[in-house]
Amino acid sequence: MPYKKVYKEIKKYDNIVIARHVGADPDALASSIALKESIKLTFPDKNVFVIGAPANRFSYLGTLDKLPEELNKELLIVTDTPDKRRIDGISPSGFKSVIKIDHHPFVEKFGMLELIDDTASSASQMIIELIFNTKLKLNKSIAEKLYIGVVSDTERFLHDYTTTKTFDLVSRLIKETNIDFTKLYLPLYLRPLREYRYLGYLLDNLVVTPNGLGYIKVDVDTLKKYNVDSSSAGNLINYLTNIDEVKVVVTCSIDLGNDCVKCSIRSRKIVINEIASHYNGGGHALASGARPKNFSEVDNMLQELDEACMKSID
Repeated sequence: MPYKKVYKEIKKYDNIVIARHVGADPDALASSIALKESIKLTFPDKNVFVIGAPANRFSYLGTLDKLPEELNKELLIVTDTPDKRRIDGISPSGFKSVIKIDHHPFVEKFGMLELIDDTASSASQMIIELIFNTKLKLNKSIAEKLYIGVVSDTERFLHDYTTTKTFDLVSRLIKETNIDFTKLYLPLYLRPLREYRYLGYLLDNLVVTPNGLGYIKVDVDTLKKYNVDSSSAGNLINYLTNIDEVKVVVTCSIDLGNDCVKCSIRSRKIVINEIASHYNGGGHALASGARPKNFSEVDNMLQELDEACMKSID
């Protein structure tokens, strides 16, 4: 991987913007915020902005920046994002240099320099590699964020794209910074009581088809009843993936703020990201998201997923 070329671009420019995908998860936030901290630690005089819509649930990962009104568009680095339409808060156009650092399957080229490794567990793993292979500096705060990013995207190292390389890099990260990795799990997995009550609702109302598709549709009234938002079901979806009768599970929550239905999709074996891409989404083969315009489009997506379940052989 051309990590040294990335370092050269970072060293070259004084004004750097770091972005990630819409609907940020811990890996997207951790990889982008940790990269900013590493650049600032290495080059204190550079102007570095990490941007995107705030995700209050993961505010412990750090703060996001507001871009100045007159932005000097020099270098844009986009982490954890395979295509332009999913970049949160900025367009690559007008920048002198654009770098993509991503671990999703290739969708489209938008960076002048692209680091794509779909065998990597997470974007955070790729930032760890970038730091270890260049002169970018590392401290405990940066290491903690990157550890959380890896743990979150691998679901505590359970997913099959967790490799020996992942363990080697994380082991080195822990050794070099002496982070207390056990305490880092608490903010990631502790949840308020209302979310567990909401999980009970999701389990009680999950529809499971004869072909093994599990899904639930959540309307505004239900979100208000449990005092949760459109992201909450997606944050709880991994609790639904271990149901024996379910091959693919989908949570679909109305998102009035973005005029869409926010869907999280998980699968044990069936490839789902291509279907997700038909509905303003995408992601990994077994873990994807989508944003259909309405519940009518959701029904079409569910039909496609159910057909995929029907065709699969256990």
